[in-house]
Amino acid sequence: MQLDLAAVRVAAAAFPKPEAFKPSYGTAGFRAEASLLPSTVFRCGMLIGLKARSCGQACGVMVTASHNPEQDNGLKLVEASGEMLEPAWEAHATQLAQADTAEQLLQVLAALAATLQPADTPGRVIIGRDTRSSGADLAAACSAGVAAVGGKVSDIGVVTTPELHFTVQTFNQYQALEEQAYFTNLLESFRTLTAGSHAPQQPLHVDCANGVGALKLQQLVPQLQQLGLQLQLYNAGQGRLNHGCGADYVQKEQCFPAGMGDLPAGACCASIDGDADRVVFFTKGQDGSFVLLDGDKIAALAAVYLRRLLSHAPPGTADSISTGVVQTAYANGASTRFITEQLGLQVRCTNTGVKYLHHEAKAFDVGIYFESNGHGTVLLKPSLLQRLQDMDENMSVMQLLAVSRLMNQAVGDAISGLLLCDAVLRSGTSLAEWQALYTDLPSRQLKLVVADRTVITTTDAERRCVTPAGLQDAIDAAVAKYDLGRAFARPSGTEDAVRVYAEAGSQEAADALAREVAGIVFDRCGGVGSRP
Repeated sequence: MQLDLAAVRVAAAAFPKPEAFKPSYGTAGFRAEASLLPSTVFRCGMLIGLKARSCGQACGVMVTASHNPEQDNGLKLVEASGEMLEPAWEAHATQLAQADTAEQLLQVLAALAATLQPADTPGRVIIGRDTRSSGADLAAACSAGVAAVGGKVSDIGVVTTPELHFTVQTFNQYQALEEQAYFTNLLESFRTLTAGSHAPQQPLHVDCANGVGALKLQQLVPQLQQLGLQLQLYNAGQGRLNHGCGADYVQKEQCFPAGMGDLPAGACCASIDGDADRVVFFTKGQDGSFVLLDGDKIAALAAVYLRRLLSHAPPGTADSISTGVVQTAYANGASTRFITEQLGLQVRCTNTGVKYLHHEAKAFDVGIYFESNGHGTVLLKPSLLQRLQDMDENMSVMQLLAVSRLMNQAVGDAISGLLLCDAVLRSGTSLAEWQALYTDLPSRQLKLVVADRTVITTTDAERRCVTPAGLQDAIDAAVAKYDLGRAFARPSGTEDAVRVYAEAGSQEAADALAREVAGIVFDRCGGVGSRP
C-alpha cells in the first residue's frame, strides 16, 4: 500500500509525542492522563485507517478510559467484525505510539503499509467517544490520523463502547449508521424474553457512574416502562465521572455508590461503568449490609437460565450443544464450584482481559463469560443460531435467539446485561434466589506500586508466578496458613501496578492473606512507598 509520507510528516507534526511517554496497548487499549494522548490517538487513527483500507470494510475507534477518573482518557480499536483488535495489531499500535522521532514514526508506518494491499472497496473508520471533556479533541486527532493515510471517517459522537462495537458490526452488514438500530435491537429482544411473564417486578435502580450510559438509558426509559420495566437512574450526570460510583467502584470497594445508600432493604440495584460495558448488581440486606452480585453471579444466573431454555427446546437439542463458562483467576472459588458441580457445565480459565475470555467462549456452542468486574456477554455460535432458526418455533427457541440478539456478540454491554438479568428475574427466579445460588468466599483485592511490574511473570492463566524466583513459593506458604485460602499476584494490564487477590474462609482471614501476599510482593519486587 502506497502512502504519501511527506503529507503524513506534516500531519503528524501537529501531534508531537511527549518526551519520555511510552504508551503500551494493554488489555483495554491505551489509557493515560488525557493531555498526553493526542499523538497516540493520531497514530492509532493512521493504524486503523490502514486496516480499514486493507480489508475494505469499516473498523472502529472508541475514545474512552472506561472506569478511570475523568481526567484520564484512552482508546480502544475495533476490528471489522466488531470485536476487539487482534493481538498482532496491538504490537503495531504500541510501536507507532512509542516512536520518538518523525523518522522512526514514518519508518514503522511505511514498514506496516508495505505488508498491506488496498481492498477494491474503500474502508471507513467509525469513531465514537464517551462524555469526557477531552473526548472531542482526541476524536479530532484520530480523524486527522485516518485522513493522513487516505481513509474515510464517520464520527458518530457520544456513544457507549458496546454501541460503537455494534455500529461497526452492523454497518458492515447493512451500511447504516442509525443509532435507533441499536435501541430497537435491545427493546425487541427484551420484549421476546419477557413475553408471557406476569411476575410482578420491582423497580430496577441503576447507578450510571455519571457517564454515557445515563444518556442512553434515559432514551430507553419510556419504551422500557411500556414493557413493564421501571428504571430509576442515579448518578446520571450531576457529579464527577466514576467518582464514588460506577461498577468498578462498587465491585472493588464493595459498598453502595453515592446517593444509593438509603434505598430500602431488598431493592434491586445495578451499577454500570463510565463507558457502559460493565455491570454489577447489588442490594441491601435486611440488616442494612451491602450485598454484591458481581460478574460471577451474573454468569451463574445466565447459565441457569440458558440451561433451562435449552431443556425446553425440541427433544435432543440440549444433548448436542456444548455450553461452557469462561472465567479468570479473579472468579470466586464458590462460583466455579457451583457451575461445575451444581450445573454440570465446563469451566475454563484464561488470562485477565475480555479479549482472552471472548476468544475462549467462542469455542462453545453457548459460551458465557463475565469477569468479576461485570464485563462480559453470552455468545451463541453462528452454526447453532442456524440450527435454531431451522427448528419449529417454540417459545424457548425464540428466546434463545433473542438472547443472541440482546447480548452483544462482539463485546460486553452493560445495558444488555441489565436487561438479561431483569428478564431472568421475571421468568421465575427471585432476587433472593439469585443471591442464594451460592455463597461467595470472602475475598480482598489490593493494588501496590513497584519499581518495575514486568519483573513478575505468570503462568496457569495468571494464577501462579514464574518470576521473580521464590515469589510463588512464598505466596504458597502464606496461603497454606488459611482455611480455604487462595491468592495470586499479577502485573496490571492497564496501569503501572501489581494486583493481589486473596480469598479465605472469613473476611478477616481474606484481608490478612491479601496483606501478607502484598507484603511479600512489596519486599521481593521493589515496592514503592509504604509497605502494605
